[in-house]
Amino acid sequence: QVQLVESGGGLGQVGGSLRLSCTASTRTFNTYTMAWFRQAPGAGREFVAASQSSGPSWSGLTTEYADSVKGRFTISRDNAKNTVYLMLDSLKPEDTALYYCAADRGGPTIPRGANEYPYWGQGTQVTVSS
Repeated sequence: QVQLVESGGGLGQVGGSLRLSCTASTRTFNTYTMAWFRQAPGAGREFVAASQSSGPSWSGLTTEYADSVKGRFTISRDNAKNTVYLMLDSLKPEDTALYYCAADRGGPTIPRGANEYPYWGQGTQVTVSS
């Protein structure tokens, strides 16, 4: 069982930045695909970004983004600290949501469906004010 703990949410301004962090309780963090999802009130859980796991025949350097955040958000990971980050730049009011960290025992392909991730954090709120 992997436990995920997010931090770093809060109130941001339009055009501003926030950084989210998620730390995992596993000694094999590098073998997990790590992703961020978000859920606005009344909406489903939406894929935001993901970072590929390391594997025997793939680099572990691939990242993927939803079109709505591409060029504004950056996912990164520090395998030595068991932590994945999401940098949110150029914030928009529509970025307001509860942001979740998720983990999946990884392969070369990065899944985008929420039902493909068995491990979830408790969520951290991001509110963007105009």
